[in-house]
Amino acid sequence: MIATVLPGPADLGAWRSAARGLLGAGVPPEQAEWRVAGDAPGLFAGDAAPPAATSPFHVPRAFVALAEIAIRHRDPERFALLYRVLWRLTHGEPALMQVATDADIVRLEAMAKAVRRDAHKMHAFLRFRQVETEAGVRHVAWFEPEHHIEEAEAGFFVRRFAGLRWSIVTPRRTVHWDGQELRFGPGGRRQDVPPDDAVEPLWRAYYAAIFNPARLKPGAMRAEMPRKYWRNMPETAEIPRLIADAPRRAAEMVARGASLPNPNPQKPRHLPPPSHVEPDMDLLDTAADPKEALAALARELAGRNDLPDFARRATQLVFGEGPPGAPLMFVGEQPGDEEDIQGRPFVGPAGRLLDRALAEAEVPRGETYVTNAVKHFKFEPRGKRRLHQSPDAGDIAYYRPFLLREIGIVGPRLLVALGATALRALAGKALPVMKTRGTLVEGPEGLPVFTTVHPSFLLRVPDEEAQRREYARFVDDLRAAHARVA
Repeated sequence: MIATVLPGPADLGAWRSAARGLLGAGVPPEQAEWRVAGDAPGLFAGDAAPPAATSPFHVPRAFVALAEIAIRHRDPERFALLYRVLWRLTHGEPALMQVATDADIVRLEAMAKAVRRDAHKMHAFLRFRQVETEAGVRHVAWFEPEHHIEEAEAGFFVRRFAGLRWSIVTPRRTVHWDGQELRFGPGGRRQDVPPDDAVEPLWRAYYAAIFNPARLKPGAMRAEMPRKYWRNMPETAEIPRLIADAPRRAAEMVARGASLPNPNPQKPRHLPPPSHVEPDMDLLDTAADPKEALAALARELAGRNDLPDFARRATQLVFGEGPPGAPLMFVGEQPGDEEDIQGRPFVGPAGRLLDRALAEAEVPRGETYVTNAVKHFKFEPRGKRRLHQSPDAGDIAYYRPFLLREIGIVGPRLLVALGATALRALAGKALPVMKTRGTLVEGPEGLPVFTTVHPSFLLRVPDEEAQRREYARFVDDLRAAHARVA
Protein backbone atom coordinates (compact mmCIF):
# COMPACT_ATOMS: atom_id res chain seq x y z
CA MET A 1 0.00 0.00 0.00
CA ILE A 2 1.38 3.40 -1.03
CA ALA A 3 0.22 6.36 1.05
CA THR A 4 -0.27 9.81 -0.43
CA VAL A 5 -0.75 12.75 1.91
CA LEU A 6 -2.20 15.84 0.24
CA PRO A 7 -1.56 19.31 1.71
CA GLY A 8 -5.20 20.45 1.44
CA PRO A 9 -8.68 18.95 1.17
CA ALA A 10 -9.34 20.34 -2.32
CA ASP A 11 -5.83 20.65 -3.76
CA LEU A 12 -6.33 19.44 -7.32
CA GLY A 13 -2.78 20.29 -8.35
CA ALA A 14 -1.27 18.12 -5.60
CA TRP A 15 -3.68 15.28 -6.39
CA ARG A 16 -2.84 15.42 -10.11
CA SER A 17 0.89 15.36 -9.42
CA ALA A 18 0.57 12.39 -7.08
CA ALA A 19 -1.83 10.57 -9.40
CA ARG A 20 0.56 11.05 -12.32
CA GLY A 21 3.36 9.48 -10.31
CA LEU A 22 1.24 6.55 -9.16
CA LEU A 23 -0.02 5.97 -12.67
CA GLY A 24 3.48 6.09 -14.13
CA ALA A 25 4.64 3.53 -11.56
CA GLY A 26 1.76 1.23 -12.41
CA VAL A 27 0.17 1.40 -8.93
CA PRO A 28 -3.41 0.11 -9.21
CA PRO A 29 -6.21 1.93 -7.35
CA GLU A 30 -6.55 -0.73 -4.67
CA GLN A 31 -2.88 -0.25 -3.70
CA ALA A 32 -3.13 3.53 -3.24
CA GLU A 33 -4.21 5.21 -0.02
CA TRP A 34 -5.17 8.89 0.02
CA ARG A 35 -5.54 11.28 2.93
CA VAL A 36 -5.15 14.95 3.81
CA ALA A 37 -2.39 16.24 6.08
CA GLY A 38 -3.57 15.94 9.67
CA ASP A 39 -5.89 13.01 9.01
CA ALA A 40 -5.25 9.75 10.83
CA PRO A 41 -3.74 7.02 8.61
CA GLY A 42 -5.94 4.15 7.55
CA LEU A 43 -5.84 0.64 8.99
CA PHE A 44 -3.63 -0.65 6.17
CA ALA A 45 -1.70 2.53 5.52
CA GLY A 46 1.72 2.15 3.98
CA ASP A 47 4.83 4.14 4.70
CA ALA A 48 6.16 4.42 1.17
CA ALA A 49 6.13 7.87 -0.40
CA PRO A 50 4.27 8.19 -3.71
CA PRO A 51 6.45 7.80 -6.81
CA ALA A 52 7.68 10.90 -8.60
CA ALA A 53 5.71 12.07 -11.61
CA THR A 54 6.74 10.50 -14.93
CA SER A 55 5.83 11.18 -18.55
CA PRO A 56 2.55 13.01 -19.16
CA PHE A 57 -0.62 11.29 -20.34
CA HIS A 58 -3.82 12.50 -21.93
CA VAL A 59 -7.34 12.28 -20.51
CA PRO A 60 -10.62 13.77 -21.72
CA ARG A 61 -11.19 17.42 -20.86
CA ALA A 62 -14.53 16.39 -19.34
CA PHE A 63 -12.68 14.39 -16.67
CA VAL A 64 -10.46 17.29 -15.73
CA ALA A 65 -13.47 19.63 -15.46
CA LEU A 66 -15.39 17.12 -13.37
CA ALA A 67 -12.41 16.41 -11.10
CA GLU A 68 -11.88 20.13 -10.46
CA ILE A 69 -15.35 20.33 -8.87
CA ALA A 70 -15.77 16.84 -7.37
CA ILE A 71 -12.51 17.10 -5.41
CA ARG A 72 -14.16 19.78 -3.27
CA HIS A 73 -16.71 17.28 -1.97
CA ARG A 74 -16.46 16.28 1.69
CA ASP A 75 -16.56 12.52 0.95
CA PRO A 76 -13.19 11.12 2.14
CA GLU A 77 -13.27 8.62 -0.72
CA ARG A 78 -13.19 11.34 -3.40
CA PHE A 79 -9.44 11.08 -4.05
CA ALA A 80 -9.56 7.30 -4.43
CA LEU A 81 -12.64 7.53 -6.68
CA LEU A 82 -10.94 10.07 -8.94
CA TYR A 83 -7.82 7.91 -9.18
CA ARG A 84 -9.92 4.84 -9.99
CA VAL A 85 -11.64 6.67 -12.85
CA LEU A 86 -8.28 7.99 -14.05
CA TRP A 87 -6.85 4.48 -14.00
CA ARG A 88 -9.78 3.14 -16.01
CA LEU A 89 -9.50 5.96 -18.57
CA THR A 90 -5.84 5.13 -19.19
CA HIS A 91 -6.21 1.33 -19.01
CA GLY A 92 -8.58 0.33 -21.76
CA GLU A 93 -11.67 2.54 -21.17
CA PRO A 94 -10.91 5.85 -22.96
CA ALA A 95 -14.64 6.51 -23.57
CA LEU A 96 -15.61 6.01 -19.91
CA MET A 97 -16.74 9.63 -19.48
CA GLN A 98 -19.43 9.04 -22.09
CA VAL A 99 -20.98 6.13 -20.16
CA ALA A 100 -23.56 8.04 -18.15
CA THR A 101 -24.75 4.89 -16.35
CA ASP A 102 -21.34 3.81 -15.03
CA ALA A 103 -21.40 3.68 -11.22
CA ASP A 104 -18.16 5.64 -10.79
CA ILE A 105 -19.23 8.35 -13.23
CA VAL A 106 -22.67 8.60 -11.63
CA ARG A 107 -21.05 9.02 -8.22
CA LEU A 108 -18.63 11.69 -9.45
CA GLU A 109 -21.43 13.60 -11.17
CA ALA A 110 -23.49 13.48 -7.97
CA MET A 111 -20.52 14.85 -6.01
CA ALA A 112 -20.04 17.69 -8.49
CA LYS A 113 -23.76 18.50 -8.40
CA ALA A 114 -23.69 18.70 -4.61
CA VAL A 115 -20.65 21.00 -4.70
CA ARG A 116 -22.30 23.29 -7.26
CA ARG A 117 -25.45 23.44 -5.14
CA ASP A 118 -23.36 24.31 -2.08
CA ALA A 119 -21.60 27.09 -4.01
CA HIS A 120 -24.95 28.44 -5.19
CA LYS A 121 -26.20 28.57 -1.61
CA MET A 122 -23.05 30.37 -0.51
CA HIS A 123 -23.58 33.00 -3.22
CA ALA A 124 -27.26 33.40 -2.35
CA PHE A 125 -27.40 33.07 1.44
CA LEU A 126 -24.21 34.67 2.74
CA ARG A 127 -24.86 38.01 4.47
CA PHE A 128 -22.20 40.53 5.50
CA ARG A 129 -22.42 42.50 8.74
CA GLN A 130 -20.66 45.83 9.02
CA VAL A 131 -18.21 46.20 11.91
CA GLU A 132 -15.88 48.98 12.99
CA THR A 133 -12.22 48.06 13.39
CA GLU A 134 -9.04 50.02 14.09
CA ALA A 135 -8.29 49.88 10.36
CA GLY A 136 -11.77 51.13 9.45
CA VAL A 137 -15.02 49.51 8.37
CA ARG A 138 -14.94 45.78 7.59
CA HIS A 139 -17.79 43.57 6.45
CA VAL A 140 -17.88 40.15 8.10
CA ALA A 141 -20.02 37.11 7.27
CA TRP A 142 -20.52 33.65 8.76
CA PHE A 143 -21.27 30.65 6.53
CA GLU A 144 -21.29 26.89 7.05
CA PRO A 145 -20.54 25.18 3.72
CA GLU A 146 -21.22 21.49 3.29
CA HIS A 147 -18.09 21.00 1.18
CA HIS A 148 -14.60 22.41 0.71
CA ILE A 149 -15.58 25.40 -1.43
CA GLU A 150 -14.09 28.37 0.43
CA GLU A 151 -11.00 28.83 -1.76
CA ALA A 152 -12.83 28.11 -5.01
CA GLU A 153 -15.65 30.58 -4.34
CA ALA A 154 -13.54 33.39 -2.87
CA GLY A 155 -13.03 34.85 -6.35
CA PHE A 156 -16.79 35.29 -6.75
CA PHE A 157 -16.94 37.57 -3.71
CA VAL A 158 -13.78 39.44 -4.75
CA ARG A 159 -15.42 40.29 -8.08
CA ARG A 160 -18.76 41.20 -6.53
CA PHE A 161 -17.41 43.19 -3.56
CA ALA A 162 -14.07 44.36 -4.89
CA GLY A 163 -14.41 47.80 -3.30
CA LEU A 164 -15.10 46.52 0.23
CA ARG A 165 -12.87 45.15 2.95
CA TRP A 166 -14.45 41.88 4.01
CA SER A 167 -13.96 38.57 5.82
CA ILE A 168 -15.88 35.32 5.44
CA VAL A 169 -15.68 33.02 8.45
CA THR A 170 -16.47 29.30 8.17
CA PRO A 171 -15.78 26.42 10.57
CA ARG A 172 -12.85 25.29 8.39
CA ARG A 173 -11.42 28.43 6.81
CA THR A 174 -11.50 32.20 6.94
CA VAL A 175 -11.20 34.33 3.82
CA HIS A 176 -9.99 37.95 4.01
CA TRP A 177 -10.01 40.62 1.30
CA ASP A 178 -8.46 44.05 1.91
CA GLY A 179 -9.19 45.52 -1.50
CA GLN A 180 -5.97 44.27 -3.05
CA GLU A 181 -4.92 40.94 -1.54
CA LEU A 182 -6.84 37.74 -0.82
CA ARG A 183 -5.72 35.79 2.26
CA PHE A 184 -6.84 32.54 3.88
CA GLY A 185 -6.62 31.49 7.49
CA PRO A 186 -7.90 28.83 9.90
CA GLY A 187 -11.59 28.45 10.63
CA GLY A 188 -13.52 30.43 13.20
CA ARG A 189 -16.71 30.38 15.25
CA ARG A 190 -20.14 31.83 14.66
CA GLN A 191 -19.79 34.08 17.70
CA ASP A 192 -16.83 35.77 15.96
CA VAL A 193 -19.38 37.43 13.65
CA PRO A 194 -21.78 40.08 14.98
CA PRO A 195 -25.42 38.94 14.97
CA ASP A 196 -26.75 42.09 13.27
CA ASP A 197 -25.94 45.63 12.18
CA ALA A 198 -27.64 48.82 11.03
CA VAL A 199 -28.36 47.36 7.57
CA GLU A 200 -30.55 44.53 8.91
CA PRO A 201 -33.82 46.54 8.66
CA LEU A 202 -33.04 47.31 5.01
CA TRP A 203 -32.64 43.62 4.19
CA ARG A 204 -35.93 42.86 5.89
CA ALA A 205 -37.74 45.67 4.11
CA TYR A 206 -36.27 44.64 0.75
CA TYR A 207 -37.30 41.00 1.19
CA ALA A 208 -40.82 41.98 2.21
CA ALA A 209 -41.08 44.23 -0.85
CA ILE A 210 -40.13 41.52 -3.37
CA PHE A 211 -42.14 38.74 -1.69
CA ASN A 212 -44.89 37.55 -4.07
CA PRO A 213 -47.81 36.10 -2.08
CA ALA A 214 -49.46 34.73 -5.21
CA ARG A 215 -46.49 32.42 -5.86
CA LEU A 216 -46.03 31.17 -2.30
CA LYS A 217 -44.81 27.56 -2.13
CA PRO A 218 -43.48 26.93 1.39
CA GLY A 219 -42.22 23.43 0.55
CA ALA A 220 -40.23 24.61 -2.44
CA MET A 221 -38.96 27.59 -0.46
CA ARG A 222 -37.65 25.38 2.33
CA ALA A 223 -36.05 23.03 -0.22
CA GLU A 224 -34.23 25.92 -1.90
CA MET A 225 -33.43 27.77 1.33
CA PRO A 226 -33.04 25.17 4.13
CA ARG A 227 -33.60 26.34 7.68
CA LYS A 228 -29.92 25.91 8.56
CA TYR A 229 -29.25 29.15 6.64
CA TRP A 230 -32.08 31.13 8.21
CA ARG A 231 -30.23 32.18 11.34
CA ASN A 232 -27.60 33.92 9.21
CA MET A 233 -30.11 35.89 7.12
CA PRO A 234 -31.95 38.88 8.63
CA GLU A 235 -34.80 38.75 6.11
CA THR A 236 -35.91 35.29 7.24
CA ALA A 237 -37.38 36.84 10.38
CA GLU A 238 -40.10 38.20 8.09
CA ILE A 239 -41.07 34.81 6.62
CA PRO A 240 -43.69 33.69 9.22
CA ARG A 241 -45.49 37.02 9.00
CA LEU A 242 -45.38 37.07 5.18
CA ILE A 243 -46.71 33.50 4.93
CA ALA A 244 -49.55 34.27 7.33
CA ASP A 245 -50.48 37.40 5.38
CA ALA A 246 -50.12 35.80 1.92
CA PRO A 247 -53.80 34.76 1.38
CA ARG A 248 -55.08 38.28 2.05
CA ARG A 249 -52.46 39.94 -0.19
CA ALA A 250 -53.04 37.41 -3.00
CA ALA A 251 -56.77 38.09 -2.90
CA GLU A 252 -56.09 41.82 -3.16
CA MET A 253 -53.84 41.25 -6.18
CA VAL A 254 -56.57 39.24 -7.94
CA ALA A 255 -59.10 41.97 -7.22
CA ARG A 256 -56.82 44.64 -8.74
CA GLY A 257 -56.32 42.68 -11.95
CA ALA A 258 -53.23 42.25 -14.09
CA SER A 259 -50.71 45.04 -14.66
CA LEU A 260 -50.70 46.11 -18.29
CA PRO A 261 -47.64 47.05 -20.38
CA ASN A 262 -46.81 50.69 -20.91
CA PRO A 263 -49.91 52.20 -22.61
CA ASN A 264 -47.72 54.78 -24.41
CA PRO A 265 -45.11 52.65 -26.19
CA GLN A 266 -43.65 55.53 -28.21
CA LYS A 267 -42.16 57.09 -25.06
CA PRO A 268 -39.39 54.85 -23.72
CA ARG A 269 -39.17 55.00 -19.95
CA HIS A 270 -35.60 53.99 -19.22
CA LEU A 271 -33.51 56.02 -21.66
CA PRO A 272 -31.16 58.64 -20.25
CA PRO A 273 -32.55 62.17 -20.66
CA PRO A 274 -31.08 64.19 -23.52
CA SER A 275 -28.53 66.85 -22.78
CA HIS A 276 -29.57 70.50 -23.07
CA VAL A 277 -28.12 70.65 -26.62
CA GLU A 278 -29.28 67.95 -29.00
CA PRO A 279 -26.14 66.64 -30.76
CA ASP A 280 -25.78 66.62 -34.52
CA MET A 281 -26.93 63.18 -35.70
CA ASP A 282 -24.05 63.00 -38.16
CA LEU A 283 -21.56 63.26 -35.31
CA LEU A 284 -23.18 60.88 -32.81
CA ASP A 285 -20.77 58.03 -33.32
CA THR A 286 -17.74 60.24 -32.73
CA ALA A 287 -19.08 62.16 -29.73
CA ALA A 288 -16.58 62.85 -26.98
CA ASP A 289 -18.78 61.10 -24.41
CA PRO A 290 -19.62 57.56 -25.59
CA LYS A 291 -22.42 57.24 -23.02
CA GLU A 292 -24.11 60.31 -24.49
CA ALA A 293 -23.50 58.94 -27.99
CA LEU A 294 -25.23 55.66 -27.06
CA ALA A 295 -28.13 57.54 -25.43
CA ALA A 296 -28.53 59.75 -28.49
CA LEU A 297 -28.46 56.74 -30.80
CA ALA A 298 -31.20 55.12 -28.72
CA ARG A 299 -33.31 58.27 -28.86
CA GLU A 300 -32.83 58.49 -32.60
CA LEU A 301 -34.02 54.91 -33.12
CA ALA A 302 -36.96 55.27 -30.70
CA GLY A 303 -38.15 58.41 -32.49
CA ARG A 304 -38.15 57.10 -36.06
CA ASN A 305 -41.44 57.18 -37.94
CA ASP A 306 -40.64 54.14 -40.11
CA LEU A 307 -40.39 51.55 -37.33
CA PRO A 308 -41.73 48.05 -38.14
CA ASP A 309 -45.33 47.43 -37.10
CA PHE A 310 -44.33 45.08 -34.28
CA ALA A 311 -42.08 47.80 -32.82
CA ARG A 312 -45.08 50.13 -32.50
CA ARG A 313 -46.94 47.46 -30.51
CA ALA A 314 -44.00 46.94 -28.13
CA THR A 315 -43.93 48.69 -24.78
CA GLN A 316 -40.63 50.44 -25.48
CA LEU A 317 -37.24 50.27 -27.13
CA VAL A 318 -34.76 48.01 -25.34
CA PHE A 319 -31.24 49.26 -26.02
CA GLY A 320 -27.88 47.82 -25.00
CA GLU A 321 -26.40 48.00 -21.52
CA GLY A 322 -22.85 48.06 -20.21
CA PRO A 323 -19.73 50.21 -20.08
CA PRO A 324 -18.44 51.77 -23.31
CA GLY A 325 -15.02 50.31 -24.04
CA ALA A 326 -16.01 46.87 -22.75
CA PRO A 327 -13.69 44.36 -24.45
CA LEU A 328 -16.47 41.74 -24.73
CA MET A 329 -19.84 42.52 -26.34
CA PHE A 330 -22.68 39.98 -26.30
CA VAL A 331 -25.35 40.26 -28.99
CA GLY A 332 -28.61 38.35 -28.62
CA GLU A 333 -31.74 38.06 -30.74
CA GLN A 334 -34.39 40.46 -29.41
CA PRO A 335 -35.92 41.48 -26.06
CA GLY A 336 -38.52 39.20 -24.54
CA ASP A 337 -41.62 39.94 -22.48
CA GLU A 338 -39.79 40.88 -19.27
CA GLU A 339 -37.20 42.93 -21.13
CA ASP A 340 -39.98 44.79 -22.95
CA ILE A 341 -41.63 45.71 -19.64
CA GLN A 342 -38.41 46.66 -17.80
CA GLY A 343 -36.63 48.30 -20.73
CA ARG A 344 -33.37 46.40 -20.10
CA PRO A 345 -31.72 43.56 -22.07
CA PHE A 346 -31.36 40.01 -20.72
CA VAL A 347 -33.37 40.30 -17.50
CA GLY A 348 -35.86 37.49 -18.22
CA PRO A 349 -35.36 33.70 -17.92
CA ALA A 350 -32.68 33.58 -20.62
CA GLY A 351 -30.94 36.56 -19.06
CA ARG A 352 -30.90 34.96 -15.63
CA LEU A 353 -29.43 31.79 -17.12
CA LEU A 354 -26.81 33.91 -18.91
CA ASP A 355 -25.93 35.59 -15.62
CA ARG A 356 -25.46 32.23 -13.92
CA ALA A 357 -23.31 30.91 -16.77
CA LEU A 358 -21.19 34.08 -16.82
CA ALA A 359 -20.61 33.72 -13.07
CA GLU A 360 -19.51 30.09 -13.47
CA ALA A 361 -17.25 31.07 -16.36
CA GLU A 362 -15.80 33.86 -14.17
CA VAL A 363 -16.83 36.54 -16.65
CA PRO A 364 -18.03 39.67 -14.79
CA ARG A 365 -21.23 40.79 -16.55
CA GLY A 366 -20.68 44.35 -15.32
CA GLU A 367 -17.50 44.50 -17.40
CA THR A 368 -19.24 43.39 -20.60
CA TYR A 369 -21.75 45.05 -22.92
CA VAL A 370 -24.98 43.20 -23.74
CA THR A 371 -27.44 44.10 -26.48
CA ASN A 372 -29.72 42.57 -29.10
CA ALA A 373 -29.75 42.53 -32.89
CA VAL A 374 -33.42 43.61 -32.86
CA LYS A 375 -34.33 46.31 -30.34
CA HIS A 376 -38.11 45.80 -29.94
CA PHE A 377 -40.13 42.83 -28.72
CA LYS A 378 -41.81 41.00 -31.61
CA PHE A 379 -44.74 38.98 -30.34
CA GLU A 380 -48.11 37.47 -31.21
CA PRO A 381 -51.00 38.25 -28.80
CA ARG A 382 -52.71 35.16 -27.37
CA GLY A 383 -55.38 36.34 -24.96
CA LYS A 384 -53.52 38.03 -22.12
CA ARG A 385 -50.23 36.42 -23.13
CA ARG A 386 -47.66 37.68 -25.63
CA LEU A 387 -45.91 34.85 -27.46
CA HIS A 388 -42.41 35.43 -28.84
CA GLN A 389 -42.01 35.57 -32.63
CA SER A 390 -38.59 35.16 -34.21
CA PRO A 391 -37.36 38.15 -36.25
CA ASP A 392 -37.19 37.61 -39.99
CA ALA A 393 -34.50 38.75 -42.42
CA GLY A 394 -36.23 42.09 -42.97
CA ASP A 395 -36.35 42.81 -39.24
CA ILE A 396 -32.65 42.04 -38.89
CA ALA A 397 -31.81 44.24 -41.87
CA TYR A 398 -33.79 47.18 -40.47
CA TYR A 399 -31.96 47.25 -37.13
CA ARG A 400 -28.52 46.25 -38.43
CA PRO A 401 -27.27 49.81 -39.18
CA PHE A 402 -28.08 50.84 -35.61
CA LEU A 403 -26.36 47.74 -34.23
CA LEU A 404 -23.23 48.54 -36.25
CA ARG A 405 -23.20 52.12 -34.95
CA GLU A 406 -23.69 50.80 -31.41
CA ILE A 407 -20.68 48.50 -31.89
CA GLY A 408 -18.63 51.40 -33.19
CA ILE A 409 -19.36 53.49 -30.10
CA VAL A 410 -18.73 50.69 -27.59
CA GLY A 411 -15.52 49.58 -29.33
CA PRO A 412 -15.29 45.92 -28.20
CA ARG A 413 -12.35 43.69 -29.07
CA LEU A 414 -14.55 40.61 -29.50
CA LEU A 415 -18.22 40.18 -30.41
CA VAL A 416 -20.10 37.13 -29.12
CA ALA A 417 -23.07 36.10 -31.24
CA LEU A 418 -25.73 34.42 -29.11
CA GLY A 419 -27.72 32.41 -31.63
CA ALA A 420 -28.60 32.54 -35.32
CA THR A 421 -30.24 35.98 -35.43
CA ALA A 422 -27.23 37.66 -33.80
CA LEU A 423 -24.81 35.76 -36.03
CA ARG A 424 -26.68 36.85 -39.16
CA ALA A 425 -26.77 40.47 -38.02
CA LEU A 426 -23.03 40.51 -37.24
CA ALA A 427 -21.77 38.47 -40.20
CA GLY A 428 -24.15 40.09 -42.70
CA LYS A 429 -25.35 36.71 -43.94
CA ALA A 430 -26.96 33.53 -42.65
CA LEU A 431 -24.47 31.05 -41.15
CA PRO A 432 -25.08 27.75 -39.31
CA VAL A 433 -24.63 28.27 -35.58
CA MET A 434 -23.72 24.68 -34.68
CA LYS A 435 -21.05 24.46 -37.39
CA THR A 436 -19.44 27.77 -36.45
CA ARG A 437 -19.91 27.38 -32.68
CA GLY A 438 -16.72 28.01 -30.73
CA THR A 439 -14.97 29.48 -33.78
CA LEU A 440 -14.36 32.98 -35.08
CA VAL A 441 -15.98 34.50 -38.15
CA GLU A 442 -15.41 37.95 -39.59
CA GLY A 443 -17.81 40.63 -38.43
CA PRO A 444 -18.30 44.34 -39.13
CA GLU A 445 -15.11 46.28 -39.89
CA GLY A 446 -13.15 43.04 -39.60
CA LEU A 447 -14.02 42.55 -35.91
CA PRO A 448 -13.89 38.89 -34.83
CA VAL A 449 -17.20 37.26 -33.94
CA PHE A 450 -17.26 34.28 -31.58
CA THR A 451 -20.32 32.08 -32.08
CA THR A 452 -22.35 30.19 -29.48
CA VAL A 453 -25.99 29.37 -28.82
CA HIS A 454 -28.58 31.70 -27.31
CA PRO A 455 -29.27 30.90 -23.64
CA SER A 456 -32.95 30.38 -24.50
CA PHE A 457 -31.83 27.31 -26.46
CA LEU A 458 -30.77 25.72 -23.17
CA LEU A 459 -34.20 26.38 -21.67
CA ARG A 460 -35.81 24.41 -24.48
CA VAL A 461 -33.70 21.24 -24.09
CA PRO A 462 -36.24 18.72 -22.74
CA ASP A 463 -33.91 16.05 -21.33
CA GLU A 464 -32.32 16.94 -17.98
CA GLU A 465 -29.05 15.15 -18.71
CA ALA A 466 -28.78 16.75 -22.15
CA GLN A 467 -29.61 20.12 -20.61
CA ARG A 468 -26.78 19.70 -18.10
CA ARG A 469 -24.31 18.85 -20.88
CA GLU A 470 -25.42 21.75 -23.04
CA TYR A 471 -25.20 24.17 -20.13
CA ALA A 472 -21.66 23.01 -19.30
CA ARG A 473 -20.72 23.47 -22.95
CA PHE A 474 -22.23 26.95 -22.96
CA VAL A 475 -20.17 27.88 -19.88
CA ASP A 476 -17.07 26.57 -21.69
CA ASP A 477 -17.95 28.80 -24.68
CA LEU A 478 -18.21 31.88 -22.46
CA ARG A 479 -14.95 31.02 -20.74
CA ALA A 480 -13.21 30.58 -24.11
CA ALA A 481 -14.54 33.89 -25.42
CA HIS A 482 -13.36 35.68 -22.27
CA ALA A 483 -9.94 34.03 -22.56
CA ARG A 484 -9.52 35.49 -26.06
CA VAL A 485 -9.72 39.04 -24.74
CA ALA A 486 -8.15 38.49 -21.29
